[in-house]
Amino acid sequence: MLMNFVISSCMKKIQMVDLKGQYSKIKEEVDRSVLEVLDSTAYINGPKVHEFQKNLENYLDVKHVIPCANGTDALQIAMMGLGLKPGDEVITADFTFAATVEVIALLQLTPVLVDVDPITFNIDVEAIKKAITPKTKAIVPVHLFGMCANMEAIMEIAKAHDLYVIEDNAQAIGATYTYKDGKKAKAGTISHVASTSFFPSKNLGCYGDGGAIFTNDDDLAHTIRGIVNHGMYERYHHDVVGVNSRLDSVQAAVLDIKLKRLDDYNKARLQAANAYDEAFKNHANIMTPYRENIENSHVFHQYTLRIINSDRDALVKHLNANGIPCGVYYPIPLHRQKAYQDSRYNEADFPITNQLVKEVISLPMHTELDNEQLEFITSTIINFVNS
Repeated sequence: MLMNFVISSCMKKIQMVDLKGQYSKIKEEVDRSVLEVLDSTAYINGPKVHEFQKNLENYLDVKHVIPCANGTDALQIAMMGLGLKPGDEVITADFTFAATVEVIALLQLTPVLVDVDPITFNIDVEAIKKAITPKTKAIVPVHLFGMCANMEAIMEIAKAHDLYVIEDNAQAIGATYTYKDGKKAKAGTISHVASTSFFPSKNLGCYGDGGAIFTNDDDLAHTIRGIVNHGMYERYHHDVVGVNSRLDSVQAAVLDIKLKRLDDYNKARLQAANAYDEAFKNHANIMTPYRENIENSHVFHQYTLRIINSDRDALVKHLNANGIPCGVYYPIPLHRQKAYQDSRYNEADFPITNQLVKEVISLPMHTELDNEQLEFITSTIINFVNS
């Protein structure tokens, strides 16, 4: 018989993302830095923005970080910087958030959606190979849920076909990719250009909207710096078609403080993921997230289970009834979304994505989870799937 657990009166309320708890630990430093921005009145492209940019470049070991207004802008601007033209085909994963394909469509490029790997949930390398045509100009791998995509293989494919690679790194800031020869690189620094988001719930999140573009290409960085600022390198001289997309100084001040703690934040997420893994290990109805046996290959922006031979949607209701938030990322494949439906797509080409959308469920994942909360979450799930 299925039982509802009683939440301990002393247990903290479980949050999907506990931003307030995280803020309380850095409040004094954040408040002081934000007040410095207000006092300076340098709200746009002020010293705080430049300081954060340099510190992030050092952290990532990348030559150029170009801050911008949000992660969606970052991905669009990266594509604009590469000079992609209407009709050019861009291959990306079917199982991801819509922003990835949204910007492709906005630029009048042709999105080509392909299936994902059933173990990592990241774009399937063999599916990429099959999707390449003479019109293909770029590949956009998404480091989904914090797990690095197979970048070495993707870069080899791109080199063989003279394609650009644009990493969508919105969910994997701080993750480390390890090559076959043992060489390491931070996610977002491997491809020709990458984008990230600083949305508040991200591993490195601000207190509003924010994003950035990364590249080691000097010429591309120069182009992008113009694009984010109305196409200007000199005031009122518009050399390229641009947009208005800049990170404000208040957000940069917050991000710079949190950047110093990013590795610790990711370790806290890993500890929570370890607790989840241990609780669910060897359960016939629960598949835990795959991770390589390599440090920091997964930074757990989300902790996403597959619920096998059980009712995922009923589990969602059961968790909510017990005061446990959760999320289904993502309930509808992109190829079935009204905005992106295309006669080119065949359901038989998306067996993994079509299965994942029925099974995945993401659990609370943040830096403030404690043992009591984790035990309550895991026991509630196990009780349900065992019933």
